Amino acid sequence: MSKYTMHILVCGGTGCLSSQSGEIVSNLQAAIDEAGMQESVQVLKTGCFGFCEKGPIVKILPDNTFYVQVKPEDAEEIIKEHIVKGRKVARLLYENPKSKEHVSDSKHMDFYKKQMRIALRNCGFINPENIEEYIAREGYGALAKVLTMTQQEVIDEVKKSGLRGRGGGGFPTGLKWEFAYKNISDQKYVVCNADEGDPGAFMDRSILEGDPHSIVEAMAICGYAIGANKGLVYIRAEYPLAVKRLECAIKSARSYGLLGENILGTDFSFEIEIRFGAGAFVCGEETALIHSMEGKRGEPTTKPPFPAASGYWGKPTNVNNVETFANVPVIFLKGADWFNQIGTEKSKGTKVFALAGKINNVGLIEVPMGTTLREVIYDIGGGIKDGKKFKAVQTGGPSGGCLTEKDLDTPIDFDNLLAKGSMMGSGGMIVMDESDCMPAVAKFYLEFTAEESCGKCTPCRVGTKRLLETLEKIVSGRGTEKDLEELETLSQVIKDTALCGLGQTAPNPVLSTLNVFKDEYIAHVRDKKCPAGQCSALLQYRITEQCKGCTACSRVCPVGAISGAVKKQHTIDVSKCIKCGACMSKCRFNAIVRE
Repeated sequence: MSKYTMHILVCGGTGCLSSQSGEIVSNLQAAIDEAGMQESVQVLKTGCFGFCEKGPIVKILPDNTFYVQVKPEDAEEIIKEHIVKGRKVARLLYENPKSKEHVSDSKHMDFYKKQMRIALRNCGFINPENIEEYIAREGYGALAKVLTMTQQEVIDEVKKSGLRGRGGGGFPTGLKWEFAYKNISDQKYVVCNADEGDPGAFMDRSILEGDPHSIVEAMAICGYAIGANKGLVYIRAEYPLAVKRLECAIKSARSYGLLGENILGTDFSFEIEIRFGAGAFVCGEETALIHSMEGKRGEPTTKPPFPAASGYWGKPTNVNNVETFANVPVIFLKGADWFNQIGTEKSKGTKVFALAGKINNVGLIEVPMGTTLREVIYDIGGGIKDGKKFKAVQTGGPSGGCLTEKDLDTPIDFDNLLAKGSMMGSGGMIVMDESDCMPAVAKFYLEFTAEESCGKCTPCRVGTKRLLETLEKIVSGRGTEKDLEELETLSQVIKDTALCGLGQTAPNPVLSTLNVFKDEYIAHVRDKKCPAGQCSALLQYRITEQCKGCTACSRVCPVGAISGAVKKQHTIDVSKCIKCGACMSKCRFNAIVRE
């Protein structure tokens, strides 16, 4: 039984740590010590709460008070007012943007109302570096249960749950485990893919930072099911906090007899090692990942053979990503039937998404499969920043596609997103507004995939570069209508002939934006205009008759492109103008327009 009557939880995820949450913890503890309450009040550094837009977050238990955007200097007031006097600090409470009322309990916040946290169940609730807190939340109970079952019973339970891989492809997890189980070998491996490389994605990192023991436990369960005694976590070295907490979890589990020889007094033995990646996006593909762990170039190979038959060092290997593993312990604690009731007919359970872009509530969310895009963007995400109009959302990262307003009521699951020309991917979700240029968005993603191509196959190595060159022509005003035809043809060729998933899906942003925003492409190549006003090569600044001749614009122009007499309308020499926008931002009379 804990001696503490109150607990103060402070977000210790990477985002909040960069905003001084470490100093908040220190200041809270100092204020508690000064008040002489160190015997009754405990400060805990947790994982990510998910509401990154409002971090750093401080949560008080047991009254569930939720403080947002806390600064180190606020710590003393929280202790003196809330802890000592029992008065909530109103200025630090979340303010509902619609009603303007303060909300003290996260359960009543729109951001959390429609969420269901399974993979994220412990993030923001426990100290991820304390194994006893994980055990208190039924941690390792699933492993204990599994060790009383046969291997086939374990696999059948995962199959019955309907869990599909959360890394992108959505392959049935139980079936994958069964393939590895049925391949007989003297040595088998379990691999956790923690190589999260999508722009704007931070789901796996947050799980490892906030609940690393769930991954350790799930890998051990998988090891028992397929007959493996060795696990490897492939994680990018750019995740130092996740690595630190995972190392701590592995060490603690070993000291408690939950890893190593004869786990919980049984004949089952299992060990986990960490292997580091150097940030290559292609190593998210399982065969490239395996080659990287073997010390070879991170290049994919054709399948079959699949890793379940011949993987790490040619031995049967099961590869799942972090989020997939995070669901496994819950399936055994609550039952496959419970998990199977969540989600849609073919996509069971929940999905974690990293909401980013032009949205009010940037953060990490987890919703049941079948939740609509409208609910995610407007109810949970709080709508578009600055009251602008929603334009598109890119799901599935650089391998996905753009969905538009007509898709807002689409239930999110694996099959619906594929049917719309996008994909679930690992869970990145980047929201765009009316000011975003879609050819430029496609170019952004092609820059990423062309840079990340391993170069092994010609369609990806050369094809993505040709796509990128064509997009660069279009956004710079040098494109032609023939380029649009070639874009579509080349995209389809790459899609049909590239070796691995990275190359096959690289053209998706081009194809999806061409499909739903072709008018923008035509405006770029035919009219030499960017409707969104983002492509600088196609912009022109013009001074209207509203000009008062105050000379503010000419004084701020860095290249002397603006001329005119005092109190007379000024003009811009377009041949000199570098389109920096300084004049427009300086004008007090809204006399400068961008066309």
